[in-house]
Amino acid sequence: MGEQRPKKNIHLFYCADSEELARKVAQQSDAIQLQSISWRNFEDGFPNLFINNAHDIRGQHVAFLASFSSPGVIFEQISAIFALPKLFIASFTLVLPFFPTGSFERVEEEGDVATAFTMARILSMIPKSRGGPTSLVIYDIHALQERFYFGDDVLPCFETGIPLLLHRLRQLPDSDNITIAFPDDGAWKRFHKQLQHFPMVVCAKVREGDKRIVRIKEGNPEGRHVVIVDDLVQSGGTLIECQKVLASHGATKVSAYVTHAVFPKQSWERFTPNSANAEQSPFAYFWITDSCPLTVKAIGNKAPFEVLSLAGSIADALQI
Repeated sequence: MGEQRPKKNIHLFYCADSEELARKVAQQSDAIQLQSISWRNFEDGFPNLFINNAHDIRGQHVAFLASFSSPGVIFEQISAIFALPKLFIASFTLVLPFFPTGSFERVEEEGDVATAFTMARILSMIPKSRGGPTSLVIYDIHALQERFYFGDDVLPCFETGIPLLLHRLRQLPDSDNITIAFPDDGAWKRFHKQLQHFPMVVCAKVREGDKRIVRIKEGNPEGRHVVIVDDLVQSGGTLIECQKVLASHGATKVSAYVTHAVFPKQSWERFTPNSANAEQSPFAYFWITDSCPLTVKAIGNKAPFEVLSLAGSIADALQI
């Protein structure tokens, strides 16, 4: 047996939205020490930032936990991210659990702007630290080929939240009756190899007249607890249509998992029980991670949602 590699001591900075997740990450290991940035603004609204203990992190391994939850917060975080590697640190890791423009990666007609490429170009310009290029940790990016959007001065490390789901599924009383469903071929391509020991159902959207209807393309949900898996959710309309078609084909329960619960305009509310008419949620469970901290704060512990924290996985990734 080889000797276990000693853990790196990590100085972890974080944005304001990610403070709760950062504290959970630090609780995972004595090798992770939280540091802070003063997130202030001038009267005109532009950032007036101060990195606390800047002298103390010289020669140390440094990480920053980001959350690009809206365009308005990206500039101040980018400013800090570009400053940290220049403080004579040994290495720099940027943890961006949710890459927000990941679903805008294609140009389907002339004039489309692939903002996934724009974001990747910006992050590729992060200055090198004394240890070399920045390590960039992203969870369940929308398309794996987006790794090629990044330049050579950043090292993308693509992690996944699926092990958290697998651990939770093993805890269920009906763990031997689980079928995994994918809302489309894209989700199947993205995740099926990590879930291949489960029976699978693949759904698809087909056009009927002026409407696009969700249909089962392959697989049989009858008598099963079916868990729909995707990388992210926005309005949730596709998940709801999938639930309906799975239930109509005999699924005894339907649950869902997404790594990134974006839910703009509080669209998560359509998944919670309706207290006005005592309707139950059509989903037995809806598992999300804490990659989108504002959503997690808004949802709280409201059924059917359960938050599977990325904290342990992030702590492990910081030791790579």
